Amino acid sequence: MLAAMSASPISPRSPGDTCTRSSGDACPGTLRLHRADDGALARVRIPGGVLTATRADALLEAALRLGDGELHLTSRGNVQLRGLAPDCGTELARLLSGAGLLPSERHERVRNVVASPLSGLDSLGSADIGPWLAELDRLVCGSDRATALSGRFLFALDDGRGDVDALGADLTVLAGADGDAMLRVGNTDAVLLVPAADGPRAALLAAEAFLDAARESGAWRVKDLPADAAAPLSGDVVRRLRNARVPVTPGSHPRPSEARPPAPGPVRGSRRDVALCAGVPLGRLDREQWRLLSGSGELRLTPWRGAVVTGVAPDRVDGLLHSLSEAGLIVGHGSPWAGVGACIGQPGCAKSLADVRAQAGAAVGPAGRLPVYWSGCERRCGHPHGEWIDVVATPDGHRISHVRGDRATAATAVHDDPVALAAAVAAARDARTA
Repeated sequence: MLAAMSASPISPRSPGDTCTRSSGDACPGTLRLHRADDGALARVRIPGGVLTATRADALLEAALRLGDGELHLTSRGNVQLRGLAPDCGTELARLLSGAGLLPSERHERVRNVVASPLSGLDSLGSADIGPWLAELDRLVCGSDRATALSGRFLFALDDGRGDVDALGADLTVLAGADGDAMLRVGNTDAVLLVPAADGPRAALLAAEAFLDAARESGAWRVKDLPADAAAPLSGDVVRRLRNARVPVTPGSHPRPSEARPPAPGPVRGSRRDVALCAGVPLGRLDREQWRLLSGSGELRLTPWRGAVVTGVAPDRVDGLLHSLSEAGLIVGHGSPWAGVGACIGQPGCAKSLADVRAQAGAAVGPAGRLPVYWSGCERRCGHPHGEWIDVVATPDGHRISHVRGDRATAATAVHDDPVALAAAVAAARDARTA
């Protein structure tokens, strides 16, 4: 049964949205495990999603020895380990620390950095932000103040193409075409121009300014600040930069409305070797898929629950593409799994009202124009940004909405009919208007 519903803002918000510290920051990490219905959960922060073969091997060993044997990718390019025993923390920390995945116990939950995954691999960016990534992580891990950031606070490093700039990070550093860097505080179009070499330091100084602005309200993220604290934040950041002798000029740079993931398949740039982009259905990798990806070159996990394999020799490209496709990964256009995402759902989450991953699989059909995300409850954990189709499990079935920004329009209710649900989702993904 289908029923039309009126347009409305997305409500209530997901846990990553409006929050204060009054309830405590329970965001999981490597040292603070979260109890889920399928066992304990660890979230391993991987700045920029960059993984060497050694670190990838350590994650797989942890999943196989201590967890459910799978690697679960997040919307920030991190890895979750699920099905862990509640008393495995010491062994998990030892294993990951030995591989360099835990450089600071005090900072492990605040190393939240997304970065343009194709930076330096093609010709679309204005700069290779690899050095920024290493420097920002070093600065964050060396800052006592940074330990006060919440596990939800997010840095973004954009090489100028606008991909991760659209993800709504708290602080974004963008490479400018003129060789400078632009610092964006929150989601406004306003930016602060600083020398490129000072980009990471400017981001840390801005994070410290946010912490002072959030002292009274307890806001976890920039967008959570009350108006009287948010209004002077930019001016305070400018003051701190100038006190630190960082040249700064206010400017404007429109923030992209849509975050576009790398297209699946080969990426050929100025380098002799090739990169391969692969989508991961529902962000879940088994041991064979993980070994195939991590054993083929350096790995970059993306904020769209995908992976980029770098350093592939040209004569290996066709064979690796075939192997990845045979393993169930998305390496070409037109895959029915392209753009399909879901939270963990039942049985892994006690708050979920449905096994949304199974439902998403049952509803997979021809690739749609818009991405779709299935959520087991109103929290919408891990949902995408920009424009997408929102499918939320309700006590009576599912609600399907067309989301643009923070508003959901043209909502439809589907009650306990898998065929009708699949048809309604397919129609929504191909809709041109809402």
